Amino acid sequence: MKVKIVNKSHHPLPQYQTALSAGMDIRANLTEPVVLQPLERKLVPTGLYISLPEGYEAQMRPRSGLAVKHGITLLNTPGTIDADYRGEIGIILVNLSSEPFVVNDGERICQMVIASHAKVEWQLEETLDATERGAGGFGHTGK
Repeated sequence: MKVKIVNKSHHPLPQYQTALSAGMDIRANLTEPVVLQPLERKLVPTGLYISLPEGYEAQMRPRSGLAVKHGITLLNTPGTIDADYRGEIGIILVNLSSEPFVVNDGERICQMVIASHAKVEWQLEETLDATERGAGGFGHTGK
């Protein structure tokens, strides 16, 4: 699938790191390093603008290496870039560790997965069909 992209950063376009990767790495586009103090969150620019086809979204997801090694993740995971959004993609990073973390220009800060989605049309009913699970949730199956 071809997707239109404007790259106002000075970094390469997002790319898959392996042949079977689902996500493309997204880099920070900074004029100076950004320091994330413990429990602090900041919006980090990417310099990227995209135009997705109708029926698709871009999901912004954490990078597992940043999460396990440094406690850095995305605050709204996954973040959604809608097909009609034309602004710069910004990434909300949060530091869940007890140490400050420095985000440098060009650092791979998250991954982007392009996913299709369906539109629903609600059908109002008085009751729903019965299932074995029923209303069980939030740990109803035990440990």
